[in-house]
Amino acid sequence: MRDHPVDPPTVALPVTGAYPAPRPRSGRTLTSRAVLVTCAVALISVLVTALVGIPLAVRGVERGEQRALAAQARLAAEALRSRLGTPRTGDEERLIRQLRLQGIEAYLVRDGVVDRPGLPPRVVQRVAEGRNFSGRRPVAGRPALVEGRALPGGDGVVLARAVERGGVWGQVIRSLWLPLLAGLAAGVVAGTLLARRLARPIRHAAAAAARLRAGERAVRIPVEPPEEVADLAEALNGLAAALATSEGRQREFLLSVSHELRTPLTAIRGYAEALADGVIGPEEVTGTGRTVLAEAEHLDRLVSDLLALARLEAADFPLEPVRVDLTRLAADAEPAWAARCAAVGVPFRAEIPDRPVPAYTDPGRIRQVVDGLLENALRVVPPGAPVVLAVRPAGADPAHGGVVEVRDGGPGFTDDDLAVAFERGALHQRYRGVRKVGSGLGLALAAGLVRRLGGDITAGHAPEGGAAFTVRLPPDPYLTRTSA
Repeated sequence: MRDHPVDPPTVALPVTGAYPAPRPRSGRTLTSRAVLVTCAVALISVLVTALVGIPLAVRGVERGEQRALAAQARLAAEALRSRLGTPRTGDEERLIRQLRLQGIEAYLVRDGVVDRPGLPPRVVQRVAEGRNFSGRRPVAGRPALVEGRALPGGDGVVLARAVERGGVWGQVIRSLWLPLLAGLAAGVVAGTLLARRLARPIRHAAAAAARLRAGERAVRIPVEPPEEVADLAEALNGLAAALATSEGRQREFLLSVSHELRTPLTAIRGYAEALADGVIGPEEVTGTGRTVLAEAEHLDRLVSDLLALARLEAADFPLEPVRVDLTRLAADAEPAWAARCAAVGVPFRAEIPDRPVPAYTDPGRIRQVVDGLLENALRVVPPGAPVVLAVRPAGADPAHGGVVEVRDGGPGFTDDDLAVAFERGALHQRYRGVRKVGSGLGLALAAGLVRRLGGDITAGHAPEGGAAFTVRLPPDPYLTRTSA
């Protein structure tokens, strides 16, 4: 036989597919939008403040000027109280000149008659009747603030301060435009700083996602407030950890599958080379053929399991669920497995009830699950340890479905093993070289099939001392409707 070294298997990493081309930048960044929104809010706030505050400020200024004019009217009335009944003197002229220097026109009323035209007749009439007047009226054709004070005997004093059109408004606006502009500028600055603060963690997250897409799995970003940004960081960090774990498991799975495939291939190639070199005699050809056939069947099972796992998540995976009697299914499986177990010194026991156990499932697929579980059990149990196939109803009512259980007296699982029992290659990686293990595909395939059939599979500890796998299958819909 030729002594060719066996090359180590080449492990292919999972292909993630082509990435889409980067989207062209449009310039509409979060920072620019946040600045624009903040500026718009600040501008609206300034406008609303102006629309509400300026009229209030104008009215406040006018009330202040009205009060000041009223105070001067009272002083003028007191000063002229004893003089209006006498001919006009120089004191009155001086008072009128002083008021005019302040922009105030003084009108004197004697015996109900005003000393010069310009006042509205109703103001003169009211003062002559002994009533004071305060308000805004046109004086000499111009709007003015008017304060009239009545004196005894139909006399009185009326002061008028002209109000320029838009004068008060202009004064207020001139005094407010700088604070309003400062508020708008502060809003722009605050919006820019806030936008940059909010956009920075998002940019970091985008950069981390790009590194993840490039294949880097050690990417982590700091978890910082606010809460939404912290949630994003934690989600991205969790995604990176999950990707690293998933790819690590895939790598381990490919390593284990490569090892399993290499074993029968090595045997087949070795015997083939021996036959080609004439090393094996005619009397050994039959045994060699049986060995090659067994290894080829082993290889075929591995490839079939791999193909089934690959197709399991596909939408077109063939399933034909019908009403199945689990009692009969177990009875059909008993002879074949009893013979196989007896051949290796393993007692086989079938715990089958004496009445039907209906379930709604695909008979071919569920038999595939049962055979796979029994194959795993037979692989690990030592001679003399039992293998058990049990069937029972899921509840007192047949409408609850059925349960199929495979138990053995093998080495069993630890509690940590139960958590990863149905993960591809997990147990194979854990116990390879320690005890007999399979390829790590059978349990993953069984779990996937049961889930696709609408059932549930769990792993636990068997009373026989080994592992127990419990498959719960859904009930027949017809029985469910009948019991309802």
